Amino acid sequence: MTSELIVDVHSNEVSIAITEEKQLVEFQKEEQTETFSVGNIYLGRVKKIMPGLNACFVDVGSDKEAFLHYLDLGQQFYSLQKYLKQVISDRKKSFPIAKASIMPEKKKEGNIAEALQTGQEILVQVTKEPISTKGPRLTCELSFAGRFLILIPFEDKVSVSSKIKSPEERTRLKQLLQSIKPKNFGIIVRTVAEGKKVAELDAELRSLLNNWESLVGKVQKSTKPPTIVHAESDRTLALLRDLFNPSYESIHVNDIEVYKKIRNYVSVIAPESIDIIKLYRGELPIFDHFGITKQIKSSFGRIVSFKGGAYLVIEHTEALHVVDVNSGNRARNNASNQEENALEVNLGAADELARQLRLRDMGGIIVVDFIDMDKAEHRQALYERMAENMSRDRAKHNILPLSKFGLMQITRQRVRPAINMPVEESCPVCFGKGKVQSSILFTDTLESKIQTLVQTLGLKSFKLHVHPFVAAYIKQGIVSMYRKWQLKYGFGIRVIPNQKLAYLEYHFYDKKGKEVDMKEESEIK
Repeated sequence: MTSELIVDVHSNEVSIAITEEKQLVEFQKEEQTETFSVGNIYLGRVKKIMPGLNACFVDVGSDKEAFLHYLDLGQQFYSLQKYLKQVISDRKKSFPIAKASIMPEKKKEGNIAEALQTGQEILVQVTKEPISTKGPRLTCELSFAGRFLILIPFEDKVSVSSKIKSPEERTRLKQLLQSIKPKNFGIIVRTVAEGKKVAELDAELRSLLNNWESLVGKVQKSTKPPTIVHAESDRTLALLRDLFNPSYESIHVNDIEVYKKIRNYVSVIAPESIDIIKLYRGELPIFDHFGITKQIKSSFGRIVSFKGGAYLVIEHTEALHVVDVNSGNRARNNASNQEENALEVNLGAADELARQLRLRDMGGIIVVDFIDMDKAEHRQALYERMAENMSRDRAKHNILPLSKFGLMQITRQRVRPAINMPVEESCPVCFGKGKVQSSILFTDTLESKIQTLVQTLGLKSFKLHVHPFVAAYIKQGIVSMYRKWQLKYGFGIRVIPNQKLAYLEYHFYDKKGKEVDMKEESEIK
């Protein structure tokens, strides 16, 4: 199976798409200015103790107060708190963790009021982003994730991923990490560390230790919690760390700076794969070039079609996601084939649903209403097909066999809201008023904007992004409208078809890729 990874970088967001056999299977989108994300560590302050919930609310600077349960304090909570007090008590003197004393472990059954009090400063890490009306979910079991290792302060054991099956390799990794592990740190060895040499693992361990030391330094300088004391240095690399797979055929990036960062990162974790990273220099948007935009438009939304005219209806609620499977125009007149037809549609739905769960990053409870089937072997075949499809999903999940009502229940790890990509296009011309100027005058409007850019603003080189149909109209003929514009206003004008745009939408970009806003609501007649 050939896989590709495409990175689309903009000034305000980064999008990463993963394709298998050219079909989009995973999509991640991160705002560059996003403040709260899983893995960030904060020096927060306890705002409210909730004995009834055996939890507390912590101020970490978010709009909604973050939630911390007693069970998420961690076994070494008292050791961490004592160390935090020592660090804060003398902000000029360094206090190595190796000299920290280990306190007795926290009781498994206890009361939050015994461990914390209102106003107390506390180190917490985000485990779930804000979802709907809920604030971030927190833990005090701090960890620093790398490609091969996860570093855990105030632990002492080395654990190896259960997905590494070889007893010899598990023993080798455990002994190797025990020999280089610093005092008062625990380590989890990730699956991709299998077969790696000591030099690679030691280099990453040192990098993770630097992250811890940087955190301690920020805690000492912090005078007014809440304060972020550890965050991923680069959103693209943070996404790539979890998504990267040496089996990728290629990684395409459209930004030179991010391209260099990814090359540097891959040269450390997988130097043999350095040549698969390619800088995209085409004029078309990178997602348009690789057919991602069209797949996004067709794969998101309430109704998702798959082979043979069948389709899924996907609804999102506060508590769960509901999926209804419909055969569409596949219904056959021959009643004797209804069972086979239902099985065929359900198996196709299982393929598409597994893709949709990964693509939308749907988490929590998913209830699927498949088409009813009478035969037990068909219901078992559907369950096995779903389990096989979900085996490629990196998120933790659990699948139950079909119930007597024909419902399948799936739970999938949820750490952030499900991705919701709007596929309906809002009118960029009428600004919601319902009336637009005559479409025949659209090219006149574009020429007027070009004239203003060239003659008034002095911008000689720029790109005009329009809908592909409009671009085709502008460029049609030997002496096209596009050629006339170039002869009149200069050859620095470039017209680029962009599949993301609505029919009469347009955007101007200077040679640095920065948008030049030329839209005016006064254009509406």
